[in-house]
Amino acid sequence: MKKYIFILLFLLCVSPAHSFELDWSVDDQIRENYQPSKLEQEVLPGLPSILKENTSPSTPVSPVQQKPVQSTNLNMAPSSTIQTEYSSGFQRVKKTSKPVDDSFTAIKIKKGTKFRVQSKTKVADWNTPGARMTFVTTAPVVQRYVSIPVGTTFKGVIQDSHQPNGFGNGGLLKLKADNVIINGSARPVDAKVIRANDKKIFFNNIKGKRGYCRGVANAVDRGERFYNKSRNTSKKLADNPVGVIVSPVPTIVGVVGYAVNFVASPITALWSKGDHISIPAGANYVIKLRENAYLY
Repeated sequence: MKKYIFILLFLLCVSPAHSFELDWSVDDQIRENYQPSKLEQEVLPGLPSILKENTSPSTPVSPVQQKPVQSTNLNMAPSSTIQTEYSSGFQRVKKTSKPVDDSFTAIKIKKGTKFRVQSKTKVADWNTPGARMTFVTTAPVVQRYVSIPVGTTFKGVIQDSHQPNGFGNGGLLKLKADNVIINGSARPVDAKVIRANDKKIFFNNIKGKRGYCRGVANAVDRGERFYNKSRNTSKKLADNPVGVIVSPVPTIVGVVGYAVNFVASPITALWSKGDHISIPAGANYVIKLRENAYLY
């Protein structure tokens, strides 16, 4: 059976009646109507021309030299070269002066820590802001991983100051500790003064005594002294038979003067001044950290 099938297939393949004939008439009509050779020359863009170099073929070309790369475009001629910029792989790191507040190598002194110190500088309300001063600790301060021994130096600065002025105001000093010297190097701190010359300080302001109330009392005292003088004058006049008639007049004037000074004392006290501030060297202070301090 297989033989008959094979013979049948062989006869079908070799028989001329079953062969295929290709028809090229359609291709001939396309060539006559559209003229593909003319289409290629007019419609399609021309290929870019290669610039010939004026070098002899025997001259070797160095492998380091680079030729300009020509960009080809279908609509425009290649006239520009490609420019490339090279940047270094390493960039300079900007240095920042901001200290690292928290690191594994930093030892923190908590804010609120108090230091008993002694001043080595005399300060007064006539010192200008920005003047420097020095403190030395008189008692040790022990915290975790750190101990501030006796004799540690703190550096301070006068932030603000003024002498006594009107309205009974006294002098003013505002101090701040901004550095501590540990192992020969200065470390920044932010500390305020809470006691100065063994006196408690509020709002970090060392103020001289106010003079307003004292000005009021001085005005009343002036009226009282004037009244006492007028009374003495009236007594002397009363001892004289002729002056007894006018002896009440000085007393009346003294009473009026006393009343005027008493009533006007709150107003006249506005021109009074307070006391000066002068703290000698060796005075005791207490400074307190306002922010955490870090030692590296």
